[in-house]
Amino acid sequence: MRLNDESRSEFLDAYDGWRIEEETLSKTFVFTDFNEAMGFVTRVGLLAETADHHPDIDSRWNKVIIALSTHSEGALTSKDTSLAEAFESL
Repeated sequence: MRLNDESRSEFLDAYDGWRIEEETLSKTFVFTDFNEAMGFVTRVGLLAETADHHPDIDSRWNKVIIALSTHSEGALTSKDTSLAEAFESL
């Protein structure tokens, strides 16, 4: 289900650091070092595989940028916000 403006605002109000640009939901996660960042990427990968919904992941030394969009819909959907919420629990 495509996210309407109200759903987008509710998500952004509830979760700090996420932003929406066009039809992509993204956040930069910052860690203490490379090892911690890579551990996060591994856990993100496991959650994404379980959900069968895969984000774009850009990994730097201590930063990981996650970008979500439901490509089959060409839009943001509840799949994106659900997975983002799961990432927040990590």
